[in-house]
Amino acid sequence: MLLKFENLKIRNAVAEDAKLLATWWNDGMIMAHAGFPNGIGQSVDEIRTSLNNAADKSYQQFIIEMSRIPIGEMSYRHIGEEIAEISIKICNFSLHNKGLGKKLLSMLISSLFNDLKYKIIILNTNLKNKRAQHVYEELGFKQVQVLKNSWQNQLGESQSTVEYALQKEDFVDFTK
Repeated sequence: MLLKFENLKIRNAVAEDAKLLATWWNDGMIMAHAGFPNGIGQSVDEIRTSLNNAADKSYQQFIIEMSRIPIGEMSYRHIGEEIAEISIKICNFSLHNKGLGKKLLSMLISSLFNDLKYKIIILNTNLKNKRAQHVYEELGFKQVQVLKNSWQNQLGESQSTVEYALQKEDFVDFTK
């Protein structure tokens, strides 16, 4: 997949991106929201192998670029009949709260609905992540459920999750 809008690009992650992904995924500051305040502890070789074996189209890993500089990552997973689950992580903290998430998610969501013909897109986030929830709701996502104290992070701290779903007719596209 290759998606472009203004100075933003979403492209397939390739084996050469393994070092970059390892840097991000092993950084506890970047990964804390996902329950990994110590990072995920995956080696460059493990990530490279995973990317090399990504022939299965039911899961796709992407690199986000702004003006040709990698700034984060996204993914989607086919999880059921016409249902995709997505995720996004802008790894450069100086680029948070600038409207990039809405544009990047719009790019991916539009492609999933229009090109790949998904009917429902789901995602989840930590209940504490109010910034992400605001973005998702602006895009038209509806809260499906809140799972209180449903999991523990690496430090054994109880965490809660909010789950969202989006149907095409509710989608607000920030690239138009």
